[in-house]
Amino acid sequence: MPAASQNIAAEVVIADAPILDDRYPRVTVEFGRGVTGLPDLTYSVVPGFRPLTLDLYLPPASSRSAPSGRPLILYLHGGAWMGGHARHAGAVADFPGFLSAVAAKGYVVASVNYRLSGEAPFPAALHDVKTALRWLRRNARRYRIDRDRVALWGGSAGAQLAALAATSCGVAALTPPGLPPELAAESDCVRGVVSWYGIFDFTTLRPQAAARPSPPTPEAVYLDCGASPCEPSVMSAASPIHHVDPTDPPMLLIHGMQDRLVRYQQSVRMAEALRLAGIPERLLLIPNVDHSFIGDSAAMTAESTRRALGETIAFIDALLQPSTR
Repeated sequence: MPAASQNIAAEVVIADAPILDDRYPRVTVEFGRGVTGLPDLTYSVVPGFRPLTLDLYLPPASSRSAPSGRPLILYLHGGAWMGGHARHAGAVADFPGFLSAVAAKGYVVASVNYRLSGEAPFPAALHDVKTALRWLRRNARRYRIDRDRVALWGGSAGAQLAALAATSCGVAALTPPGLPPELAAESDCVRGVVSWYGIFDFTTLRPQAAARPSPPTPEAVYLDCGASPCEPSVMSAASPIHHVDPTDPPMLLIHGMQDRLVRYQQSVRMAEALRLAGIPERLLLIPNVDHSFIGDSAAMTAESTRRALGETIAFIDALLQPSTR
């Protein structure tokens, strides 16, 4: 062996066992206003699947020094459960830039990638969301997170996952299997939820699915029933509205009244169910906009999206930033 090769080999550090975790140097991104981004943090490794990652946005160092830590917002992307990623939301042109602006207010923000329906059907994505919540709480000291002040926010498929994670908090049948003890000991409960144009009751979609069985609808693929009728028990288990009870957290539901992909009545019915259970809720219906708050003009899309963003942050501020803190 050439001397140069021997020298390189001699310098390699050898562990006592195979190393399976990612040892690539940690990448950091410096956003404006003192916000630091930590992209592609692995929060879960499920055998047979890609490593599951999230992007973390940390507030300025002066904010992170708060004794109790900073409140956490966990965002879940849309994409019909079959696509999408942690760096987009509707028509927001630079979503990472927006999340960094939210972090600059004093929040820790996590945007999560989860398994898509082509990788694994329900409840895999829900398990991933609950695992991410537990992982972030487990690492609360490292990232200066206040474990008690956590909110979920999701759009479309992500809204269904956010609402279901919140309403099924502590439900054994939907707890991720095979959690290591340190994560199993953590809670997956949250203080509140923001839903943008979400699905809350899959049982109401059966006529729609039956009308066009081929190709299967995205919700049929997600629920693993393809062109066949979905099992009622599976549809109920995946429907946040069927898990509502008086222990659930407050919710803000925002929906466009011209939404042709997910009818706004989904949010109306969820708001009614929460109200009947005594859960604080706010329903905001935006007229003349479609899914993703897309309007007939660029100006209408911008106005409706900015309104939804403003209402979202105001709701979270009221929920997680009480004057006593």
